[in-house]
Amino acid sequence: MALRSSLAEVDRLVAAGQLAAAAQRLEAMLLEGGGEAGQWLQLAGLRRALRQPRRALESVHRALEMAPLNFVALVMRAGLLERLEDPTAGEAWGEAIAQRPPESLPVPLATALQAGMRFHAAWLERREQRLSAAVLPMQEQAADDEAWRITRFRDNVLRKTKVFHSEPTHFCFPGLAEREFHPAAGFAWIAALESEADAIRGEALALLRSREGVREPYIQYEDREALAQWRTLNRNPDWSAFHLLRRGEPVAANAGQAPRTMAALARLGQRRVPGVSPNAMFSLLAPRTTIPPHVGVDNTRLVCHLPLVVPSGCWFRVGAETRFWQEGKVLVFDDTIEHEATNPTDDLRIVLIFDIWHPGLSPVERDAVSAMIAAEGRVLDL
Repeated sequence: MALRSSLAEVDRLVAAGQLAAAAQRLEAMLLEGGGEAGQWLQLAGLRRALRQPRRALESVHRALEMAPLNFVALVMRAGLLERLEDPTAGEAWGEAIAQRPPESLPVPLATALQAGMRFHAAWLERREQRLSAAVLPMQEQAADDEAWRITRFRDNVLRKTKVFHSEPTHFCFPGLAEREFHPAAGFAWIAALESEADAIRGEALALLRSREGVREPYIQYEDREALAQWRTLNRNPDWSAFHLLRRGEPVAANAGQAPRTMAALARLGQRRVPGVSPNAMFSLLAPRTTIPPHVGVDNTRLVCHLPLVVPSGCWFRVGAETRFWQEGKVLVFDDTIEHEATNPTDDLRIVLIFDIWHPGLSPVERDAVSAMIAAEGRVLDL
């Protein structure tokens, strides 16, 4: 009853325009009884109206001690720090923006947020310029891949890129480097394979026209299985494949019609696991088809794409990096990092897909992986 009476008195003082007295009464009440987050924010609002930003900030901090993710408190804190020209204001606005609720906001709060977003964007731009200038001498000396890693480090610091990790669904070998796309310079066989791209494309197109080839949906599983992410593509020819090698064995109907492709694959030395790999296929993605975000089953292999027929606009995202396929240019990526793809065009997209060992494995580790996965005896589309 006493608390309710005190709050009523604060409201009367505010209504009478006696903000200083209202703030003094509310603060005394809160210091005596602890108060709630909303009441501390009310006090912060009074102190802000009285042009006492530092005292207002103290009240906001008391509210945040009780509710650290309170959106209104975070917005108020960021605005006060901005008013005080505190160097942490930009970061504070970032924290507030991250907690924006999905529902529409009251006009005053939405207006404050929009102003904060502009302040935050300008702060980020200045920060990026400062960090870029700091590493410019090193960037100028760096090789291509080193320069990419330095740039990505900067973008991670700025939180322009989300940090993704390898998340294999079944087989996770420890200590392997996590990287979305592996640089082509690390694989001596890429140049030779790319030189065969025209011949391989010709075989893929001939197979597409052939009546003897076996084309089947890429995704095939029982409806009872817990794989809801694939529901729209299950047994759907919109994403299909001509398998050339499947679980280590040639698919005669298709492989026999692609001798140049099979010879090129044999020369590069694919991963071998009894009953599991190597695998290779011509992957066909129909017009207006999207492959949803997903992860692979095994981080001891990398997946390779040789794009053969790529309408302009087809893209492929692995982790935080999105690339547009280029015909004849190999991409090597870790499919245990979340990835997705889309063909937004009116034409068919065709890519040769195959697998190789992760380069971080030693020969004895490869043997151990091969033996262990084979011993599992599970039929998995690795």
